[in-house]
Amino acid sequence: MSWRDSLPGEGGKKVKQEGGPQRLSHYIAPSFEKYRLHESIPGHTSPGIERAARIPLAMAGTGGGSNDVQWCFSQVKGAIDDDVAEADIISTVEFNHSGELLATGDKGGRVVIFQQEIENKSQPQCRSEYNVYSTFQSHEPEFDYLKSLEIEEKINKIRWLPQKNAAQFLLSTNDKTIKLWKISERDKRLEGYNLKEEDGRCIDPNTVTALRVPVFRPMDLMVEASPRRVFANAHTYHINSISINSDHETYLSADDLRINLWHQEITDRSFNIVDIKPVNMEELTEVITAAEFHPNQCNTFVYSSSKGSIRLCDMRASALCDKHSKLFEEPEDPSNRSFFSEIISSISDVKFSHNGRYMMTRDYLSVKIWDLNMETRPVETFQVHEYLRSKLCSLYENDCIFDKFECCWNGNDSVVMTGSYNNFFRMFDRGQRRDVTLEASRESSKPRQVLKPRKVCAGGKRKKDEISVDSLDFNKKILHTAWHPQDNIIAVATTNNLYIFQDKVN
Repeated sequence: MSWRDSLPGEGGKKVKQEGGPQRLSHYIAPSFEKYRLHESIPGHTSPGIERAARIPLAMAGTGGGSNDVQWCFSQVKGAIDDDVAEADIISTVEFNHSGELLATGDKGGRVVIFQQEIENKSQPQCRSEYNVYSTFQSHEPEFDYLKSLEIEEKINKIRWLPQKNAAQFLLSTNDKTIKLWKISERDKRLEGYNLKEEDGRCIDPNTVTALRVPVFRPMDLMVEASPRRVFANAHTYHINSISINSDHETYLSADDLRINLWHQEITDRSFNIVDIKPVNMEELTEVITAAEFHPNQCNTFVYSSSKGSIRLCDMRASALCDKHSKLFEEPEDPSNRSFFSEIISSISDVKFSHNGRYMMTRDYLSVKIWDLNMETRPVETFQVHEYLRSKLCSLYENDCIFDKFECCWNGNDSVVMTGSYNNFFRMFDRGQRRDVTLEASRESSKPRQVLKPRKVCAGGKRKKDEISVDSLDFNKKILHTAWHPQDNIIAVATTNNLYIFQDKVN
């Protein structure tokens, strides 16, 4: 049985937005950026190792020291069918702050939450699995009659709020509407009403001879997902980001041209803190692609653009943060400029490190680590799939060049992970200067099976264990990844499958 079998199976749809605002990011010409393989600045302390505890990167199959951890298959969720419904395509993946819950959203507007279950309660270090905890329909397709615009139900982002009581809260958003959901458990029910039978039938008051006091009785555990607030009508363009502030009271939402600040208790108004829309839309040269609050400083946030730049803003300086405090941008190298260089420099994701010292950006070909104290260039650059540079023409023709890859940090900021094509995903160890390519596939989905590193041959004679760049399947891609905040547990989303990998436990 599929993990979504309990949900309505309405088919997804591609939205043709004639007469309404388009996704602007496909049509803006961003600036060029240079890419360097594993480049770091001489004399700069290798970042991300500030914490005493270190989660080592598992370079599966590479041998090495005793600190090496091997990644192995744990679980796969989703149907095996080759014919995938559009509504079942996973569009976002997110762990909560403890890592106990893992949420996914799909193009059908549904949210599926998995809960971590420890196999051996007396030995918490033993392997654990994630099983379905709750499923609910978060968004429905809508139609904007004023703009003749169809609004699809696809979940763009999910963000967990820090837990304050027994219930869990999360924000989910599609292109236009953000919703706050409460996830709570019920294991007791009220019995012993005076004027109502247990099956709900009313009792004639004249037949009541004694007064009963209702009591709570145990019942099978039931998980309820209830919408608490709906934040709507604040974005003209498509929402691409939501981010919870460290004050735990406010959050931001970003679309192509504006960023709004919300209070979690107020749904009918928000404050516009960034507006890059020009008076004349013909003068538009860039759009906002991602935005995130600083993890520790509630007044600081960043947003990235389709030109490959990142702007850091301080809300203490001005209510409208059109003027940034810092601009992070790598100088353009004219010698490497091409027709596609403007497109591939567009940033698809930006993430602060947990300690707040660094931020990571993902463009089409690389992952870059920036020190917040240095704006001129990144302190590290990791090439994700440089071998695709020669294929940019065909990738442009099939629209793959516009794919939006996400990235994530491990629990102590020492390793970064991002996806690629052919269901490959990449990990980069920042301290040991090593990287690995792994694959999420059904062929490697035996329990506890160690993942073998994959290598891509860009040209010349191909070795036995390598795969040719010409044989890569660009329809198989990993856009969404998530890393457990404390443990070596990762979740990667292929088309309609969610793969969970863990470090090998002997």
